[in-house]
Amino acid sequence: MEENIKYRAVGRRKDSVARVWLVAGSGDIMVNSLPYEKYFIRETDRIILKQPLTATNNINKFNVIANIRGGGLSGQAGALRHGISRALVSADPNSKDVLRKQGFLTRDPRTKERKKYGQKGARKRFQWTKR
Repeated sequence: MEENIKYRAVGRRKDSVARVWLVAGSGDIMVNSLPYEKYFIRETDRIILKQPLTATNNINKFNVIANIRGGGLSGQAGALRHGISRALVSADPNSKDVLRKQGFLTRDPRTKERKKYGQKGARKRFQWTKR
């Protein structure tokens, strides 16, 4: 780990895309130019995005700068976790095994299913009437 090097990665979850930069620093996390405490209201989302940093003991070694677009807050937190994990692997390849075992490097493929024509939603049908 050298000084003044930025590690860049992209994380995705549902419809959210997070572009993440890791810079050597004191552990500040900025999301869309806001501190992560102000951006993520729920405590569970804050815990989710810190998981890869705590698993690799890098919570106070890197500053995280992230731009997130699309989806809701829960999907954005998952996308940020994915992006941070990928950036940590590029910073330290030895942490790949730890992050892989916890499932942080796997992109969650579950997305919203498209609505079909002739139906009310993705699976729900219109009500059938006999007469």
